[in-house]
Amino acid sequence: MPLVASPAPRRALVVVNPTAGTARTPLVDEVIERCRARLARVTVHRTAHRGDATGTVRAALAAGGEGPDLVVAVGGDGTVREVVQALVAAPPRARAAALAVVPAGTGNSDYRMLWGKAPWQESLEATLRAVPGRAERRRIDVGQLAETGALVLLGACSGLIAEGLVAARSIAVAGRERYARALPQAAAGFRPYPGRVTVDGRVLHEGATVLANVGGGRYRGGQYLILPRSELDDGLLDVCVVGAQVAAADVPELARAGVLHHRPGVVHGRGRRVVVERLDGRPLCFEHDGELQPRTWTSMTVQVLAGVLPVWGAATKEVTRVHTPPALPLGGLAAT
Repeated sequence: MPLVASPAPRRALVVVNPTAGTARTPLVDEVIERCRARLARVTVHRTAHRGDATGTVRAALAAGGEGPDLVVAVGGDGTVREVVQALVAAPPRARAAALAVVPAGTGNSDYRMLWGKAPWQESLEATLRAVPGRAERRRIDVGQLAETGALVLLGACSGLIAEGLVAARSIAVAGRERYARALPQAAAGFRPYPGRVTVDGRVLHEGATVLANVGGGRYRGGQYLILPRSELDDGLLDVCVVGAQVAAADVPELARAGVLHHRPGVVHGRGRRVVVERLDGRPLCFEHDGELQPRTWTSMTVQVLAGVLPVWGAATKEVTRVHTPPALPLGGLAAT
């Protein structure tokens, strides 16, 4: 059966974060040149402060049929998050605009979630031309924190991954290397916390907890495979809980090698509403999309917003090319 192309974009808003780690002039110029060679209209905005990308995209979408049908985020994961906030909040008539990502930050986990390891030049060109079998316009799921209303794109996590962000504050290098150093440092002194994870009202895990990750993207920190079977557009949140049977010090290398999910004590679930709790009354250490949350709550709830974010990404068969064992039932290894 021949592949059916998504309609090619015609009007783009290119949002550039000039302070992003690799958003140098040659890269930005090449992005703009490629867009102008393929599209009828291209508008460029260079952000000046935090929140500027959200406001700019929101204003552009307010133009309705004259607004962009493609928003190209040139920057890191923070820039992408700001663009996503505007796209998800747009009224239905303005939701024709889809996100494209050009990775110009230091972590670029959002880009990997959508395109794997493809060079950005290839992914952008495939998007602009809407090449069947290479680029696909999809509507993907986003999570939302019930306590704050914040959107969750890549994932949210308690325990070790959140503690890794705390450790990263004292490390001078940037990007993935910073977190690659911080996570083992946090793991060395980590003590599992008493926790419970509930998925759609059913207890998935209760007991000593190393981390509970909810998402979203299969990888965290751009390099740690936590949710190997997660699909971006199935209307469900995937959950991985690592119990104390796995030593915290082993988690970084097991996740980097892509074998964490094989270990006893690691359980998986899938659902629409996930509650992550700490049971000793102390505040939960929790993050989403690399942003630490205030230690205000003993529990955090993530609920799915199904299909609310239009994106351009690799054709599904390409982005899901990860070797994994057969899916486990809700409750994971504990249920077998």
